[in-house]
Amino acid sequence: MSDLPDCLQCGSAYVYEDGDSYICPECAYEWSKEGAIITGGAESRAEIRDANGHLLSDGDSVTVIKDLKVKGSSLVIKVGTKVKNIHLVAEGDHNIDCKIDGIGAMKLKAEFVRKS
Repeated sequence: MSDLPDCLQCGSAYVYEDGDSYICPECAYEWSKEGAIITGGAESRAEIRDANGHLLSDGDSVTVIKDLKVKGSSLVIKVGTKVKNIHLVAEGDHNIDCKIDGIGAMKLKAEFVRKS
């Protein structure tokens, strides 16, 4: 048995140590060994806003407001493309994980979409 605590966010037992913090691989919740929250869960995603300043949340539908080239491909995501059931992420430079019909799994920046 491990002496590591369960995740404070989701209760998962698969928590691991990283330096002076604990990380949950299931919900990406991260907190210091002293108990202070570093990142993760709803706290880090709570302030992701679209191009018009509207607050986004998991499961929202958004519309692309600019033609976007798909890196490493000749595909283009056209203006007006609707994306359903988005998932917000805090890590990296992209805020949204989604699937786009005809293209597949993508990562988008919130500044290039508006809430539908």
